[in-house]
Amino acid sequence: MPNRLDGKVALITGGTSGIGEATVELFVAEGAKVLFTGRNAGKGAEMEQRLGDAARFFRADASREEEVKASIDECVTHFGRLDILFNNAGGPTYGEAHSITQENFEHAMNLLVGSVLFGIKYATPIMQAQPSGGAIINNASVAAQRSHMGGYLYSIAKAAVVHAGKIAGVALGKHGIRVNSISPGAIATPIFFGGSDVAAGMEAEKIDAKMDKLTANLAKATPLRRSGYPIDIATAALFLGSDEGRHITCQDIVVDGGMTAGGRTNFEENERERVPAQG
Repeated sequence: MPNRLDGKVALITGGTSGIGEATVELFVAEGAKVLFTGRNAGKGAEMEQRLGDAARFFRADASREEEVKASIDECVTHFGRLDILFNNAGGPTYGEAHSITQENFEHAMNLLVGSVLFGIKYATPIMQAQPSGGAIINNASVAAQRSHMGGYLYSIAKAAVVHAGKIAGVALGKHGIRVNSISPGAIATPIFFGGSDVAAGMEAEKIDAKMDKLTANLAKATPLRRSGYPIDIATAALFLGSDEGRHITCQDIVVDGGMTAGGRTNFEENERERVPAQG
């Protein structure tokens, strides 16, 4: 039986930790050639060595337009095409309604929205020229669905990601390009510790202890009573990027263990404990 991504080339941003790392590993295992980006060159090199010739790291900051373009150019130069783009890069943002600053705003919009918009911009001409078109997947969040699941700017930015995918999907459908988003919730990743860069500087024992506590808390926040893990989002991305998802576009797939159906609200009322949003 063939792998689900045999013959396909994917680009995954924010690929050196959490959801991105899990997706790189899964896509390679399913037969894809993958160019993945991030800012941690050491982790990128380690992943390249571990995953072999099917994976190539390209150091890039997804919040900068010129580096998004450079990464897509590198993917096409090295692998010859681009079938799947997973705009996954993200991180914590700061600034509430009463304390927002220009710096907070620009950081959130560049990192969470600009990375998606420019990814779509530069991937579109390549996919449009391919008879098979392509699939673009954007990492959104349950924070785009309901209030109190993320910070002020974070929630606004993620709502923009969902809507941008719908608009782009309508415009690009005639070219055989599908655009969808995934809204994770209750997924245990380093974003809860201030992002992958902060987690990278922590001792392994501290990370393990924090992760154990985090997964226990997240499990209480969902009707399924289990924490989500990066692989849960990676498998959703695999489905959307593969031919199995060929008739799905302009959609936002929520992967949250039922959190947005009321699990988080019940958890807060019954347990009186706050669980941070993630996506």
